[in-house]
Amino acid sequence: MIIPKQNRRIIYENLFKEGVLVAKKDFNAPKHEELDVPNLQVIKALQSLTSKGFVKTQFSWQWYYYVLTPEGVEYLREWLHLPAEIVPATHKKAARPPRPAAVRPGAGEGGPRGPRGDREGYRKKEEGAPGDYRPQFAGVGRGAPRE
Repeated sequence: MIIPKQNRRIIYENLFKEGVLVAKKDFNAPKHEELDVPNLQVIKALQSLTSKGFVKTQFSWQWYYYVLTPEGVEYLREWLHLPAEIVPATHKKAARPPRPAAVRPGAGEGGPRGPRGDREGYRKKEEGAPGDYRPQFAGVGRGAPRE
């Protein structure tokens, strides 16, 4: 399929920026959900990249899910004339502050099976059921009384 260079550029830029792309399996849709390009052109452009091994395709529930491979990153970087410092959003490392080692409350008391503090109260049975309590199970299941 012949895809205009302007549309191909829009598709490739979005794919490179995000690292992933989603397209509904609707070949007659006039426009892609996110891009201002016909949906068929998006599917066919990414089908071409899939056949070259630059994109992995997953199809589920009438949607195509495309994920950029490392070879695809290099190819698109060259095709879009981008420097090596620019990477897709899915390839960026999330900057997380280091978490301090959290000490669990009660961890040092008696080992893993030691007393639990606030949980002991409901485990000790002080009283039983009241003396006049008589549960009745009649009329339920196979043990129902016959009439």
